[in-house]
Order: sequence, then structure tokens, then C-alpha cells
Amino acid sequence: MEFRMLGPLEAWHDGAPVPLGDQQQRFILVVLLLHANRPVSTARLTEIVWGDNPARSTLVRSYIKRLRDAFQHTEDVQIETTPTGYLLRVDEERLDTVRFDRLRTEAASAAEPAQAIELLRAAVSLWRGRFLEDIDIDRVGGAEVISPDEAYPDAVGDLAELELDAGHHRPARDRLRPVVAADPASTRHAELLIRALLAGGDRVGAVRVFNTTRDALAAFGMEPGPVLRNLVARAEHGEPPSSLGSRPGGFTGREDELATIEDAALTGLHAVWVSGPPGIGKTGLAIEAAYRLRERFLDGQILVRLNGFTPQVQALTAGEALAELLRELGVPAEQIPPTVGRKVTLLRTTLSGTRTLIVLDNASGPDQIRQLLPDAPGCMAIVTSRRAGGPDTGPPIRLAPLPPEEAADLFGTLAGPHRVRGKNADVAAIVKRCGFLPMPIRVAATLLRRHDRWPLEHLVKLLDESGPWDDEGAAAVRVSYQQLGEQQQTLFRFLGGLPGPDIHVAGAAALSDSTVPSARLLLDELHEVSLVEETVADRYRMLDPLKAFAAAEPRAGYADAMLRLLDHTLVTLAAAFDIAFPFDRAQRPAVHRTSPVIVRFTSAKEGMRWLDAERDNLVAAVRYAATHDLPEHTWQLAVLLWRYFNTHNQLDDWVGTLNLAWRTVPADDELGQAHVLLRLATAHDRRGQLAEALDHASRAVPLWQRLANPDCEAAALCAMAMPLMELGRLDESIEHFTAALASYEQTGDRRGHGHALSMLGYLNEQRGNYRAALEQHASAARMLRSVGHTHGLAHTLDNLGSVQQRLGLFKEALASHLESHALAVELGDQCGAAYALNSIGAVHRLQGKLAEAVRYQAEAARVAASVPDDTDLHTQLALDQAATARAQGNFAGALRCGKQALELAGGSGNLAHQALAHRDLAESLHAKGSHGDAVAHWVAAETGFASLELPQAEEVRTQRSGLTCACGV
Repeated sequence: MEFRMLGPLEAWHDGAPVPLGDQQQRFILVVLLLHANRPVSTARLTEIVWGDNPARSTLVRSYIKRLRDAFQHTEDVQIETTPTGYLLRVDEERLDTVRFDRLRTEAASAAEPAQAIELLRAAVSLWRGRFLEDIDIDRVGGAEVISPDEAYPDAVGDLAELELDAGHHRPARDRLRPVVAADPASTRHAELLIRALLAGGDRVGAVRVFNTTRDALAAFGMEPGPVLRNLVARAEHGEPPSSLGSRPGGFTGREDELATIEDAALTGLHAVWVSGPPGIGKTGLAIEAAYRLRERFLDGQILVRLNGFTPQVQALTAGEALAELLRELGVPAEQIPPTVGRKVTLLRTTLSGTRTLIVLDNASGPDQIRQLLPDAPGCMAIVTSRRAGGPDTGPPIRLAPLPPEEAADLFGTLAGPHRVRGKNADVAAIVKRCGFLPMPIRVAATLLRRHDRWPLEHLVKLLDESGPWDDEGAAAVRVSYQQLGEQQQTLFRFLGGLPGPDIHVAGAAALSDSTVPSARLLLDELHEVSLVEETVADRYRMLDPLKAFAAAEPRAGYADAMLRLLDHTLVTLAAAFDIAFPFDRAQRPAVHRTSPVIVRFTSAKEGMRWLDAERDNLVAAVRYAATHDLPEHTWQLAVLLWRYFNTHNQLDDWVGTLNLAWRTVPADDELGQAHVLLRLATAHDRRGQLAEALDHASRAVPLWQRLANPDCEAAALCAMAMPLMELGRLDESIEHFTAALASYEQTGDRRGHGHALSMLGYLNEQRGNYRAALEQHASAARMLRSVGHTHGLAHTLDNLGSVQQRLGLFKEALASHLESHALAVELGDQCGAAYALNSIGAVHRLQGKLAEAVRYQAEAARVAASVPDDTDLHTQLALDQAATARAQGNFAGALRCGKQALELAGGSGNLAHQALAHRDLAESLHAKGSHGDAVAHWVAAETGFASLELPQAEEVRTQRSGLTCACGV
């Protein structure tokens, strides 16, 4: 007998359908199937099917008899009578819902993609429509019935990814179309369908899908992400997504070098190394090669500037370069992990199955780029550097100056053929004075083209007068510079000392002490003569040789100019945070600097876009201020930036900038010290460095008390309470959260009040005071909802659901966790989303729905991979995975997860988690029959809980006292 619920309810035996009777009889069968192999009382059956009409209980027996008659010809299905009701005895493999889950699980662990494809195809083929689409779910359990409908699009998506990687775009396309039609706001399925359509050459269909998804997202106030935007750009323009910028105009020569790069791509090499002196044309060659190879690398062409030899700018670390590369590949900033190792893993995962070309420009040497090189088949990197590569960085291409004839061709192409016709000798003289280098040749040709009345010999004369021309072609740059007006020359010199990689036109206005329109005109004039390049609208950068030239020129007034730029940056940063992160405005330092150049933001999205674009410049500004005796700028910039770095999990930059601030803040500046200590405490707590976090926070509290700032004092008390809680010092933690709560009440800060109240609820939950915890979490949720603090509300709802679980309020708990997850997803909070998914899995486990528990826990683990340094999160996931494995009878899996939890908790110093892990291991070993091995963990769990004065100590003693094996006491 086979039962089908993935669609209309059906039963089949020996290839023929089995009549299931009228609607009431089918209701009875569905209830039994949903509780397969578990007893259901007659009263419960009556309540479910007939609601508030208990008199109908007499009908249950007759319907059971009819079902037994229907199944009389099969031996593998029986309806047994129990003392209180009935039990449907059936091999769960006879249920299509169970087979579907099993096939998905086997596919996830399949050794080969082809095997996973076959398993997933078998799984999705079980679906004939919506789950029990002909049954009124409200009549057979209502909210208690967890529909697996969401699992179907997940499985279709998993299958489509595998099929697309294997080149099977047609079946992927056909399965995805109805899924996307049913939920056009599902960006994952829209992305996959667009990929399938593009693989089949249907660019118009791909654009239609994008437009439909864009409109569906707009209804939720959302916009398509970078992956969708890149895909539609490829559909609209027939080109792969690219951050290469514009193609170098008039590229000439280098055919042998281009052939070497193209051969490397054809033979599947993972990298090519291009080296040579400044101005030789390394970047131009790499970009030209990338454009010529577009058809081979259809999934992306990415440029990352490594700043290895950029004057005044620190070279990117491997971690910074990986983060930028991942952002360019469409990974949201908040999903980029903080550690280098995790970034490398995510990069490999992102590139896997794609054909992507990466240009790593201006590397300081092989060590800087080794972790950036793609190892996925079909991907390649072109690296440019002044230094030679290594034996593992691909075939070397050492660029020499252009041959005289190629240099002359390049100048003629750029200057205009009519300007050089019949002037071969003059052209030869010009390119010789440019050192036969592409960059100065380009500058000289641009200068000639700008002055259409100059004869060619006039340019030759100017080059001769400009001084030595053998210094890497500097003569051409010097002549172009000398033709500039005074204001343009001044801005050019100041840009040479710029600490960051680029500058926005508003920043240039502050630097040049002008208005934005005037600065835009100055930059446009520098751009016209090829002395700066425009990377995007209103944002400019200098090529490294030009920056070195500008930095070498006398720079009178440069210190004042940089002070104006720092003031502008500080004022604009404060404005961006006011609109992007308004909820902690009271705890931010007041900025008293002023700037005549004001950037106004009208939405949080605008503020975040500015922060994303200026991130590298902001970090560079902190470093510049720290090394130029500007302590107030240093600590205020660093303290303002902490929230951005926290939100985007950029812990290295967070701690690095704050450490610079701590080293430079004066001993008599208590306000600066208090702010820096407070944010260092939070950063170290995020890293699991609890002793350091506690030390910084405990030094911040008395400073805030002397400064009479109750808002920040309360924040510092919370910063002390967090590591105290994680170190098991619960009484002290409660004391500090209570004091913080009083401060927040005094100041009327409802956001802070809600946070402290929720944390006290969490501590009451740990102490077993569930009713008090329930009220505190519920009050905190109401408070945070009233002030619109969505981030805090998401975490509070998850904590509320945890207490509701403890009290057996599973329906209410599920609602809390589901809302928490929805809010976290809306915010892009991967940590919160992972916690909520794990909690949903726990609710299902407690209700005996183990397949659902496994599914949600697996999804939680997938999401949590993007926040690898949150030790508490990964410990909690491991503990819950162990509990589910034990409930399934999978003791080996339970032990593995328990050991992982103990290792994580030991590393972080979280004593409560250590005790929980010991108890978990003890229960798993006892269930496995390894009672001797379990004893040590029983003792460690009881001792740990007792030291923390937690009620679980008595629970463990009671649990052991009832055991008759060696585990008993």
C-alpha cells in the first residue's frame, strides 16, 4: 500500500487506486497518517474532524471499520485499537512525504553530482500538486499541521543548481517556471531560471523574469540584489557582468603577450602573472585581454585593485581583498565572514561551477594574492605587479617598453591620424621622450588633442624644455601638468597625497576649498587631460605613476586641505549614521567639526550606499589621522564606524581602527577613552574574547559615570553584563543588566530598555524562572515594536519563543520564531536568521516531527556558515543537532555533535554551554549503552550547573537517581 499526500490524498495498492470513502472518512485517514505509528485518541479524532460536537465520537468506530475494510487486501497497513483510540501501523517508506525527505537527505550526502541529480529528480517527481490540496487542513489539525509545501521549491532549486552545473538547462528551466510563477519574489529561483534561460539563449525571457521579480520585490519595499542585476545586465547587453570599467581606448600592440594570456585561458591555467615598471601598460593589457576573453568567461569579469605600490595608500590585506572580491561577485556584505580562511572557502564555493575571470591589479607580490587565485575549473586570474611572480602564480609575462613602431602607432591613434600625417620624425621624438611607455604616451597625445592649434613640433619643444625625460616618461606628465591652471595644479598635487584609493566630487570640493560644482569642473578638466580617471559617476582615482608624480611636487597647504577633507568626512559619516542607524544615536559621540560641503541623505538606503562606497577611504582616514597627530578625528571616526563594521561582520577593521584610536586618544580625553573602550568591549565579545571584553567594559563604566552620561553608562553596563553571563557569573550579569535597565528608564531610551529587559528575560530562563522570563520578553517585544527597532525585535522574539517552548506553548513558540526569522531575513541578519531557523527545528523536534527538525536545522547550519566566528551560535546549533540525532536513534551523530559543542564552548569559555555539552554527551553515551564513559560527563554537567547555580544541576541529579546502570548515583 502506498499513501500519497504530496497533492490530492490518494492510496494505491498493486498499481490501482484504493477507494477512500467520503470526506469525513478521508479526514479520519489524514489524521492517522499525520500521526503514523503513534496513537491518536478517539476524543482527539472527534475534536479534529467534528470540532465542538463530541457526540460524533460514536462515528469514529464506523469510519475506522470502513478504512480497515478498504485496506483488508494488504498486509503492510494495519489500524490497531489502543486503550484510548487508534494507531495506524505502516512502514513510513509507504508515505510519499517520508520518501521525499529521505531522497533529499540522500542527495545532500551523495558522492557524485549525477547521483544527487537522480535522487532529487525522484524526490520532486513525487509532487502532484499542493500538499493535501483536496483536504481542508483546518479540519485536520490547522496550525498544528506543518505543510511541506515550502520544501518543494527548495528541492527544485537544489536540483536546478546541479542540473545547470551539469549543462542540463532545459529540465531545470521547465521545473523552475511554475515555481517562479507561483512566487516571483523568490530571488533564488528567479536567478536560477534566468541562468537556465540564458544557457538556452533566451535573453528576452530572462529579462521578463527579472522584471516580474523586480515588481514583486517592490511590493515589499525591496530591490533586486547584485546577482540578479548582473544576470539581467548579461541578458540585456549580451555581455557578462563586469567591474572592469571602460576598455582602454586605442590599445595597440602587445599581440604576443595577449596570445600568451589567451593560450593560458584555453589550456585551463588558473593564473597569468604580468609584471613590469610603472607606466608600462600592465593594467591596460590585463583589461584588454579580459575584454577579448569575454565569451570564454560568461559568469563574470572582476577587477580588484590591490594597491600594492599605490602612493599614500596601504596595500590591501588578503582579507580585505577577499572581501572586495566577494562583494564584486554579488555576495552581500553582511554575509562575508570575518576570517581569511572562511573568506577563502566562501570564494571557492562562489566560483565553483562558474566561468569567471579575475583581474588582480597592482599586487605587491605573490604572497598578497595566493589566497585570491581561483582553483575552480573554468576560472582564471590575471595578476599585474611591478615584481616578478612565483612558480605557482602562472606563466610570467614581463612587459618591456613598446617597440618604437608600436609606440608611434599608439600615439597616432590617440592624437588623431590627421595630426601626425607626414610627421614621422616628430612622432618618433615624442614617443622616445615618453620612454616608449603607454601611460605617458597617452597623456602626451591627450594634451595634443586638447590643443588643436598646436603643431606637432611645439609639443616636441615643450617636452624638451620640461626637464629629464628618461625618468619613466615623466616629461609628458610634467608638460601636461604645466598646462593646467593654478586651481587644477593645486588639486592635482593634493590628490597625490590622498590616503584612500579614490575620492568623491564632494570630498574633492572639501580638499580644494571650493564648491561641489567647481570641484566637478576641476576634476573634469583633469580627466580631460588623462591625469585622473573616473571610476563611476562623480568618483575619481589616479593611476599609481601619476599619483607618485603628484606626490613628488611641492604641496603647500596640503595639511590644511587634508584637515578640511577629514572634517567633511567626519560630518558626512555622522549624517550617514543618523539616517542609516538612528536607533543608537544617543550613544554616538557628538561631532562638533563643521564643513561647508554638506552631503544630505534622504533615506537609510542612501546612507548605506555612501558607507559602502567610502569604506576603504574611511579606514584610510582613520590611519591618516592616527599618524598625523589628529586624535579627535581618529577616535571619532573609529567609534562612529563600529556599527557599520558590526553589521557587516568586518571584525578586523573594527578592532584595527579602534586600536589605532586607543593608541592616539590623549590621557586627559576621558570622553574619547570611554567611547573607544565601550566599542572595543563589544568587538572582543563578538570575537569570543570574553576576558578582554570584560576588561574594556569595566574600565569604560566609571568613565561614563564621571561624564554623567546615563545612556552610555547603561550601554557599558550591558557590555559588562554580556561576557559576565557567558563566563557563568550570572548574579553579576543580572546586577549589571538591572542597573542598565534603571538608567534606560531614567533617560526614556525605550530601545535600550527593551534590550536590557530581554536580556534579563534570557537570564531568568537560564535560572528556570520561565513565567518571569515570558513576561519580560513579551514586554520587551512590545517596547521594541513600538519604537520600530526591528533588529532588536527579531532577537527578542526568538528568545520569547524559547521560553514558550519550555512552557509547552508550541503553537505560540512557532509563531514567535517564524516572525523572528522573517524579520532577520528582511534585515539581512544572518546570525538572527540562523538562530530562528534552529529554534523552529527545536519546536518540531519537541513535537516529534523529526524530519522537519532535521530540515530546519540543516538550513540553519547553511545560513550560519556566513557568520563563522559567532561561537555561541555554532555551539547552540551543535547542541540542538545532537538532540535531534539522539531522538532519531543516531547516537554516533549525536556524539559527534556533542563533542563539537563541547570543543566550541571550551574555546569561548562559556561555562553554561560547557555544562550543556557535557549533559548532552552523557545522555548520548547512556542511550548508546556506554555507561562507563558517560559517568565523567554526568559529573561534569552537574558540577558545571551547580557552580552557576542553575536548576539543571538538580535536574541532572534527579535524572541520574532514576538510572539503574553505572550512570546512576
